[in-house]
Amino acid sequence: MELPVFLYGFYERHLQRSLSPDSIPKHVGVMVDGNRRWARQFNAPTSQGHRAGADKIHEFLGWCRELGVRVVTLYMLSTDNLNRSTEELAELTAIIADTLDRLDSDPAVSVHAMGAPEMLPDHLAERLERLTAKPSPSEPIHVNVAVGYGGRREIVDAVRELLRDALAHGKDIAELAENLDVDDISRYLYTAGQPDPDLVIRTSGEQRLSGFLMWQSAYSEFYFCEALWPAFRKVDFLRALRDYAGRQRRYGA
Repeated sequence: MELPVFLYGFYERHLQRSLSPDSIPKHVGVMVDGNRRWARQFNAPTSQGHRAGADKIHEFLGWCRELGVRVVTLYMLSTDNLNRSTEELAELTAIIADTLDRLDSDPAVSVHAMGAPEMLPDHLAERLERLTAKPSPSEPIHVNVAVGYGGRREIVDAVRELLRDALAHGKDIAELAENLDVDDISRYLYTAGQPDPDLVIRTSGEQRLSGFLMWQSAYSEFYFCEALWPAFRKVDFLRALRDYAGRQRRYGA
């Protein structure tokens, strides 16, 4: 049941007070889904939905900073999304480029790009390359932007780089295969050196991973929200955190 608008402020503050700082996930992955459906609800152009979704990203990062989330991974553009119409893709990549520029200019955020830049338009690939080349200082919040990203491709890229590195150092491939373990592959993932996500959120009511952080999310908790991404509210995020705080993480035990 929806609460009257004037009660949301009270409910939001109640939820936030109920959360212990120790229960806040350190790394949250978000599948920012539902921009196009949100636009259709208002008979608006698809680009308006993507722009509203981009604005929501910056609002969401403000909530994360306030609540103490240290790492956020945003699924902004998958390799499958690259099959969309040329017109929509041009609008979407321009909006993503603007979003990356805004993130890059925020002194409280460090940004890491993850994906396959060679599959993207030059203007977007150049921005991603520039972000990846930048040092990542210890800022209040670290943001991974998954653009041109596919989970299966990430694992293939990791194995490919592991083999190339082994050959470059004259290692025996048969011996490598015999002794290969999970950590060996983790060191070559796009998120190498970062903690795995504690919580993965998907908006829009869809309940699937769609290739997002397939390796890293092996022991993550998942939360599926009915709200479309541009309509995702702080109270929805707090509900996700409350749900996460009430779970007992077992890590396969």
